Amino acid sequence: MAAPTALLGLCDAELDSKRHRSSCLTNKLGGAPDWPPHASRTPPRCGRCGAPLAHVVQVYCPLQGSPYHRNLHLFACTSAACSGRSDTWTALRSQSLEERTPSRPDPPQEAPLAATDWCDTADDWGVEEGGGGGGGGGGVKEEEEGGASGEFDVSSQLQDLRLLDSQDDVPVLREFFISVVEESDLCGEEDDLHHARKLLKEYERREGVAVGELEDGDGGGDGGKEKYEKTRARHGDAVFSRFMKKISLCPQQILRYSHGGKPLFISEPPADLDRLVTACGSCGGTRTFELQLMPALVSLLRGKDGGGVEAELEFGTVLVYTCRDSCWTAGSGSGSGSPVEEFCFVQTDPDQQLFK
Repeated sequence: MAAPTALLGLCDAELDSKRHRSSCLTNKLGGAPDWPPHASRTPPRCGRCGAPLAHVVQVYCPLQGSPYHRNLHLFACTSAACSGRSDTWTALRSQSLEERTPSRPDPPQEAPLAATDWCDTADDWGVEEGGGGGGGGGGVKEEEEGGASGEFDVSSQLQDLRLLDSQDDVPVLREFFISVVEESDLCGEEDDLHHARKLLKEYERREGVAVGELEDGDGGGDGGKEKYEKTRARHGDAVFSRFMKKISLCPQQILRYSHGGKPLFISEPPADLDRLVTACGSCGGTRTFELQLMPALVSLLRGKDGGGVEAELEFGTVLVYTCRDSCWTAGSGSGSGSPVEEFCFVQTDPDQQLFK
């Protein structure tokens, strides 16, 4: 069976609440979470210090063949003392039946394209009429399917968001759309680079000169080797080297999504990781890897209206494991219920210690 395709999340334009309206169908970072209709709006708290957590990432990720819309919301503590710890992150999974999902209003023409492609069912996602494109998220049904009840749900959501913002001074990060690209689409760039290197070697052989060596300035033959050895000594880790090589095609990726795929570790994982990834707290079943946050995201985590939140949120990668069966118990008559907490595993950036 072929390995799942990795999908890369990239930071898109800033989400201006005066011009754009997000919903649970939107992929975004920061801001307040857009919960599915009827889901609990209670903000999670830090497992270490008890402070309310900042909303970091929202991903709309329905599974193929499932009747549910599905969201993952990731939250983190912004306290410096809690930085880089797994127990200060929370991942919540919410689901709602398709007919219960609110229709999204038409965004302005200038809204950026941020279409969601997280799942195999992405090809079936509709495009809003008059929206001029994705407008910050992929829709599953045509606009008219939401109806009047959808408009009511949207209004209810906005009220809930205002209530959330007023509770306990919840830290709010700047809000950006997340756009998506398939990692396999970047392989062409890697082929072009390989071809360029081949041409360079042919030129060096024909002209009798080593171009790479001349970059050191003195023409010495050991300059490149010395640089390589310094880099290797600094990191000293084959896992880190593999991580850097893997993301080199798209260093700006802030999120990697590969439901049921393999995580990309930034440092050697603990030998007992399988034991550390606990069973689903809802059904007791096993969990599988679904997504991870990447180092490029750290510099984007800034407090809204100039708040200095970014200094306290540091990590190398945050890996999220979710219930393999995506279990869900719908609320009575609502098609939705309380979010299910999933498992987060945080690895720090090996280079962070160089600046401590």
